[in-house]
Amino acid sequence: MPSPRTLDKLPVAIIGAGPVGLAAAAQLLERGIDVVVFEAGETAGSAVAAWGHTRLFSPWEYLVDEAAGRLLDKTEWHAPAAKKLPFGRELVEDYLLPLAATPELAPRIRYQSTVTDVSRQGMDRTRSAGRSSTPFLLRIRTGDATTEQLARAVIDTSGTYSSPNGLTASGLAPAGIDGIREHLSSALPDVLGVDRDRFAGRHTLVVGAGHSAANTLLKLATLAKEESATTISWAIRGRSPVRAYGSENDELEARGQLGSSVHELVRQGRVTLIDQFEIDDLEPAADQRVAVVGRRQGEKTRVEVDRVVNATGFRPNLEMLREIRLSLDEIVEAPRALAPLIDPNMHSCGTVYPHGVIELAHPEPNFYIAGMKSYGRAPTFLLVTGYEQVRSIADELAGNHGAARRVQLVLPETGVCGPSSSAGGCGPDAEAPASSCGSAVEAEPSASCCAPEVEAEASASCCAPEAEVEVEAEPSASSCCS
Repeated sequence: MPSPRTLDKLPVAIIGAGPVGLAAAAQLLERGIDVVVFEAGETAGSAVAAWGHTRLFSPWEYLVDEAAGRLLDKTEWHAPAAKKLPFGRELVEDYLLPLAATPELAPRIRYQSTVTDVSRQGMDRTRSAGRSSTPFLLRIRTGDATTEQLARAVIDTSGTYSSPNGLTASGLAPAGIDGIREHLSSALPDVLGVDRDRFAGRHTLVVGAGHSAANTLLKLATLAKEESATTISWAIRGRSPVRAYGSENDELEARGQLGSSVHELVRQGRVTLIDQFEIDDLEPAADQRVAVVGRRQGEKTRVEVDRVVNATGFRPNLEMLREIRLSLDEIVEAPRALAPLIDPNMHSCGTVYPHGVIELAHPEPNFYIAGMKSYGRAPTFLLVTGYEQVRSIADELAGNHGAARRVQLVLPETGVCGPSSSAGGCGPDAEAPASSCGSAVEAEPSASCCAPEVEAEASASCCAPEAEVEVEAEPSASSCCS
């Protein structure tokens, strides 16, 4: 078997050239560890570009990784105004593309390179002897060619944007999806831009209770002012879209305004809220429409519309990891130690407890899932969370084990959970009391708090070919960007 010294000569393979993937590369290079980055798209941040028409609710001060910033400072790059809220396309053009073009990163990124499989050289997942000293083997598809790459470690930051949750309450796609596909839209359509003609003068049903649903509702409401025949319905599984409505005490002002604006649309009757709607299927209807059929409080319900926007969130694509030994939670498909902090069945706050290499580790040595994909099916994930994840992983791979475990995470409080909350505990409907999760604190691996639905910002792949977006997702009915 190869010696550890032989492994040290191999690079760390990073899957996805989105914000978190590039941050991982910058952190590792700063510690003298070589990297190779595989990106399925044509450029860095290609998944972010897919929703580039959407404005993030996090300002620039939360969007630039520290190690990445130090690489950019060596160039003629000028940091954007800290308090400005960029559109997705600005995140790509003003940060990700310049970062990917730095002399340190540019020769290490392989574009239009899709990682189809990850394993160990000469070993499937059943073989144990010498496993930790055996290189990883990645199989990469580039056009019609397939190549292989050996690596000392692997960080999967490929996101979840390309793997949306199913539209029905069962988590499955509609049974007859091929017959109604023309009526469907993925999360965050460009309602006021290239997709305008699909929605103008139509009746649209937005399905999902998170930030991407809220964003789409606001865009549709703007379109309805210009095209009076445009009507809007909003379907959620729960009794109340409390997360989408947010709080006036949100420390991210734009996130709070997003929720309050949607709440006002519902109050004014400009958006028809259909709550407690369990969708069972979609089927063709008369006049080239689509029927959404299901149940409300046990009663059969049928809604006929022209368009349906699937803003039900995302799930990780795990197929390429079949030969890797993973430890994933059975519910949210996040790393087992991280899942209790983010499971929406247990937590309803909007902050997250600091976590790093301890919570992200798997039985496969030196393999990590980071960024939005690390949250599995759990809701909202902020880029700053991913940046601290890969900082911790980089220290671990560099042998700085103490630093890897000194995890600090400062997140803006959502204000959704506070002293006024009447519910206690961490049950499915509980709103946890205000906590110190938004402060800089050291993570205790065994500690837990009423952690949140954390937000997602899309990367080149979450909202992805790694995409991390300001995203929110319910286990099967939710949403993505702000």
